[in-house]
This record gives sequence, C-alpha cells and structure tokens, in this order.
Amino acid sequence: MNFVEELRWRGMLHDIMPETEEYLLKNKTTGYIGFDPTADSLHIGSLVPIIILMHFQKAGHNPIALVGGATGMVGDPSGKSDERNLLDEETLNKNVAGVKGQLARFLDFDSTVENKAELVNNYDWMKNISLIDFVRDVGKHITVNYMMAKDSVKKRLGSDSQAGMSFTEFTYQLFQGYDFYHLYKEKNCVLQMGGSDQWGNITTGTELVRRKAQGKAYALTCKLITKADGSKFGKTAGGNVWLDANRTSPYKFYQYWLNSSDEDAEKYIKIFTFLDKETIEKLIAEHKEAPHLRILQKAIGEEVTVMTHGQEAYENAIKASNILFGKSTANDLKSLDEQTFLDVFDGVPQAEVERAVVEKGLEIVPAFSETGFLKSNGEVRRALKENSISVNKEKVNEEFVITSDDLIADKFVLLQRGKKSYYLLKII
Repeated sequence: MNFVEELRWRGMLHDIMPETEEYLLKNKTTGYIGFDPTADSLHIGSLVPIIILMHFQKAGHNPIALVGGATGMVGDPSGKSDERNLLDEETLNKNVAGVKGQLARFLDFDSTVENKAELVNNYDWMKNISLIDFVRDVGKHITVNYMMAKDSVKKRLGSDSQAGMSFTEFTYQLFQGYDFYHLYKEKNCVLQMGGSDQWGNITTGTELVRRKAQGKAYALTCKLITKADGSKFGKTAGGNVWLDANRTSPYKFYQYWLNSSDEDAEKYIKIFTFLDKETIEKLIAEHKEAPHLRILQKAIGEEVTVMTHGQEAYENAIKASNILFGKSTANDLKSLDEQTFLDVFDGVPQAEVERAVVEKGLEIVPAFSETGFLKSNGEVRRALKENSISVNKEKVNEEFVITSDDLIADKFVLLQRGKKSYYLLKII
C-alpha cells in the first residue's frame, strides 16, 4: 500500500516534503502525530490525524501518537488569533489520561503486532530539562529570523493583531521541534505528520534534526476540513462534537454525519471511512441517483459511529433515530438511556409531575390538560375521539391510566398529539 497515494486520492494530502513519498515506499518507517490535551476528550476534528495514523499503520509503518503533556502547558499558537488560557498540571494530567484512552480505540497497540502503535507523552522527557539546558542545546540551533518567518508567528504579529504573541507561545515551535528531535534520536522516528496549520512547527523539527543531529527527517500535512456552507467543521449549535460518549451521545454523533450536506458528504466519505475507491465511487453514483435517500450520509454515519463507539452504540443510534422518523414502540423508548432519550427529544416542552401522582395512577385527560400540553379537558377528549393521542408512541383511549410501568429511564413519560406534537412529563 502506497500511504501517500492513499491520502492523495482521498483528498487528504496538503504539503509534503520532497523525497518523503519515495522514502516511505522503500522503508518501513516510524512516524508520529501530536495531540494537544486541551480537554479530557478529543473531538471529531481529531479524527483526521487519528485516521492518518491508522492508514500509516495499515501501510505497514510504525505509528507513534504523542500526547503533549509538556507542550499543552505552553499552548500552540497555530491557527489561533488569541492566546488561550493555560491549564494547571492536575487538569492537564486528567486530559492526557482521557486522550490516551481514546487513542487506544483506534490504533493497534498490541505487543504481538510487528508494527504496533506506541503512545508517548512529551512531558516524560521535557520535565527534567532545565531552561539553561534547553536554551543552550536547542535554542542556539534555530535562529529568531527562522522562527519569525513562520506563518503562525507572522499572522499573530501582523497589523491586524491587537494582542500580539507572548514569548510562551513564540517558543512553542522550539518545543515541538525538540519532540521530533527526541523521537528521531530515541525511536528512529523520521516522519512527522499533522494538519496544514502545523507545517511551520513540523519543519522546525526537521530543521532541528538536520542541524543538531546531522540527520534527514521528513514531513507531510493533511488539509484542514472545512464545510461547504462556511461554518466550522465539528461544531453544532450545542458546541463541539466529542469522541467521548458522555459528552456527545452516539445518537448525536451519528446525527452530525447524517445531517451533512451532499457536497460535504462526498468529501467526508473519502476522509472518514476506510471504504475502497470502487465502493466509494459506487456510493456517490447511487447517492446522485436518489439524494433524498441520503445514502452517503448513512454510510459515513455507520462507518464512523461503529469505529468510534462500536456496533451496539451505532444500532442504538439507529433505533433512536427511528423513534422520531419511523415506527417505534414503548419498548423501543424504554430501551434508551436517559441521555439518548433527552437528545432525541431535545427542545420538547416539558412539565414536572410528582412521583406519588404517577404511582397512584395519572388519568389520561388531566395528564394532557393539567400539565399544560393541551388547553382543556374538552380538547383532550376531542383528540382522543380522533385517535390522535399517544403515550410513549402508542395510541391510547380515555380509560388509559399512566403508572410507574410507563416510565422511561425511570423519570419520563412521552405524550404526543398527532405525528409531530410532543410533550414530556418529568417525574420528580
């Protein structure tokens, strides 16, 4: 497998240092990508570098995932207009542990595999280096002129920038460059990869390897993902789409991909799945024949949700989707966990009901009128005669009584009039 060609046809390759492709074709290579522990979970923007490492491993090479316990204390200025808040050590350690756990879902760290992946934390080799040692042994090899020429620096120091750049952020490229040098010396790592905004930091590393170790190192970057409508990839009205199921439920995660535009879906199917070229071309053709079926979006949603959360979580996400958009039963609703249930019915109005009332038995008419869903008892009775009243997605008559047996996640009852008018009773 030609790793570089694989990235190229998938539309993922942006910059590549001369001779990199030829070197990779001839040599089993160790390469790395760094992950910034700014939170205890990665988000879907991190899936691109993760997938690059997965392709790298599938091509027979040795991937290293570096978690920046040290560089996370400094803050990467690349692609940012303002300096971010620095994290304390306790928070950073928690974040590093969370990121490490997530990376293990995607990469094969099995010691029996010949080209197993490896996890490293740059804090392990940075913590014992003194400022004097760093300035003397690293700083003298990279000139200020060289550092000032980097886009990440020039953009922050340009005329439009009011905040400028702190010395802390200015030194970031030296820290990242030293990571590359260290991995080159200790693990024979000759390739660093990352997003296109990392090119300046990565090439500082190759320069440090050349000047300090008289060695040859290589670099490549992938394109930053953008959305056709100009909005930021990986963001929703509720914020980031996280890889942690406790932050973003598998249902919401699946829905993000399902809601992709047709234009974006054609791009995403190549980037975020491992489907081969022939399969992808066939899916794109089928999608264009019947775009309303959302064939591409469903294929992406399945591949990425299974890869991130597993088959069972994907099937539950489909089940949850069908509750709103297809036929479902009370048992389907009761099979949902609380977070998924709330995600499915996000924004639906609700009223609180005392638990004792439900345990005694809540009659259907007051359940709809006294909670504020419908305006009067008379409106409820008319709707019942029209057979348009449902409890937990199942039609009921005027004799129906809501009891504890009807509770979803032990605290909710879903009321419904017609096909699209919903109301939640929260039992307290």
